Amino acid sequence: MNNMMIKIAGGLETAFAARGFTEPSVEELRDAAGVSLRTLYKYAPSRDDMVRLALEYRHQRYLSHVFGDPLDAGMQGVNDTLDRVADWMRTEASHGCLFHAAVVSAPNDSCLRGLLERHKAEVSQLAATKAGTDVSTSDLLVIIEGLTQAWPLSKEDALTSAKRLAHLAEAASAEPEPRQDRHQTNRSI
Repeated sequence: MNNMMIKIAGGLETAFAARGFTEPSVEELRDAAGVSLRTLYKYAPSRDDMVRLALEYRHQRYLSHVFGDPLDAGMQGVNDTLDRVADWMRTEASHGCLFHAAVVSAPNDSCLRGLLERHKAEVSQLAATKAGTDVSTSDLLVIIEGLTQAWPLSKEDALTSAKRLAHLAEAASAEPEPRQDRHQTNRSI
């Protein structure tokens, strides 16, 4: 994204986060972006493009906030990731996930659904890679999603529960798989 796109995307993200995806008029979105209508339409020719631009920008900001520099290969424990997600929720998303809100506003939009799926997949994959544990990306997705979705109702209690679940997932992933002896039979005593 060039500087003008970043400016527009940031303004659109702020407007959509504050007012939802259906409420702001194009004039309000233009004002939030701080550009002329002509410039807004040059970079985002339709309302759908405006939503996608805002979500792409949000995605990059979220990844940077939660995981830091993408080129930094350093490890980050699951609890550290959960603390950073909670910090994001405190400062950026107290009402819940903007990606889910976008899909709810346009449930038949396959492009928005694809953005949501890509966002969640990248988050869970990065969480697993940075954690360096055997906790599955599916487990991490459910834990992070649980924190994100429960935050508006439970705030810090959601973080505590997410950490408890992460601890259980880490313990379960460290346990050796039970061996099944093919010759073993079930005998009643």
